[in-house]
Amino acid sequence: MLRFLTAGESHGQALVVIIEGIPAGLPLTADDIAVDLARRQLGYGRGRRMAIEKDRAEILSGIRHGETLGSPIALQIQNRDWSNWLHSMAVGVPTDDLPGARRVAVTRPRPGHADLSGGLKYDRDDLRDILERASARETAARVAAGAVARHLLGHLGIRVTSHVTDIGGAAIADPLAVTFAQASSMASDDELRCVDPAVAAAMIRAIDAAKAAGDTVGGSFEVIAHDVPPGLGSHTQWDRKLDGRLAQALMSIHAIKSVGIGLGTAAGSRPGSHVHDEIVAAEIPSGQIPGLSRPTNRAGGLEGGVTNGEDVRVTAVMKPISTLMKPLRSVDLTTMADAPATIERSDVCAVPAAAVVGEAMVAWVLAEAALEKFGGDTVGDLHAAYAHYQQRIAQRLHRA
Repeated sequence: MLRFLTAGESHGQALVVIIEGIPAGLPLTADDIAVDLARRQLGYGRGRRMAIEKDRAEILSGIRHGETLGSPIALQIQNRDWSNWLHSMAVGVPTDDLPGARRVAVTRPRPGHADLSGGLKYDRDDLRDILERASARETAARVAAGAVARHLLGHLGIRVTSHVTDIGGAAIADPLAVTFAQASSMASDDELRCVDPAVAAAMIRAIDAAKAAGDTVGGSFEVIAHDVPPGLGSHTQWDRKLDGRLAQALMSIHAIKSVGIGLGTAAGSRPGSHVHDEIVAAEIPSGQIPGLSRPTNRAGGLEGGVTNGEDVRVTAVMKPISTLMKPLRSVDLTTMADAPATIERSDVCAVPAAAVVGEAMVAWVLAEAALEKFGGDTVGDLHAAYAHYQQRIAQRLHRA
């Protein structure tokens, strides 16, 4: 069973992630994880926090001499901004000799954030007790876990990328027309991750306009997984359907409000003849099933909760970030009087960064499904089971 847990607050000492279930023998170094952590910190419209943090995961356990041991992997990502928060985020009762600002209690919840609901649930007078963990800073730990999953998928030939499809209404006309090759060919330091330069320029204008207005802007991105074999997931139980698991994983990302597979919501307004993907015999397959091809991939690589050999394509919609420089109306919970919402240091737009987090979550779910399907305590066992499965499918389709 593959799983991970994260811990840590936005301005605490560090983020921690524990990963369990990675088979032994997977080559892995801190540099393999650093690539994705660096990509997450990029993006036009990011705030000052990204100029402070230079995220790098320190491997604490589970790896020896550059290979996984099959035991739990523990990673730690230091928060460089911690030195400025030693007093306000002290684990023990703070004393006067602790450096860092002595920040007043947060009592004016931000509409759209977890401040109010979390404060009521956990009975906290200072809403910082909620917002520190509810912060999207936690996604750095997810990206680290996803980088490990991505590395495992790479040994099965499965690759994952993303591209931004919409920011503030500046949108790609047909996201499904964007190929994996186009999305993956963008430079790793691309700040918009949009394949259309004209649309990217319009996205920049939308972000600049929001910043000038003291506002924020959201959008959407698509994650594409390439060379995914058929048969991951299952149709037999509701909680084993892979499309449902992918949707939950992406919906769990901060500020994601909608998830679609393939056509997504557009499938509801089209006739079936313009939704379902025909199956045709072909010498050169479009996906991972020998002898068969799909002229279209409107299903996003999933049918009946099971991968069908085509690219897995998942779209997520991100709402605008909750912290506004011109804050919305709120209430001060200490006096119950009307007051402007709290302002925390924040981004104007984080859609390109969210796309990298989306890659991590899709990679994680696919790695989990691959291990369920092929098993193995070692990477060698995994390879052998996968090769046998591919051979079985090839034989099944060539009986004639």
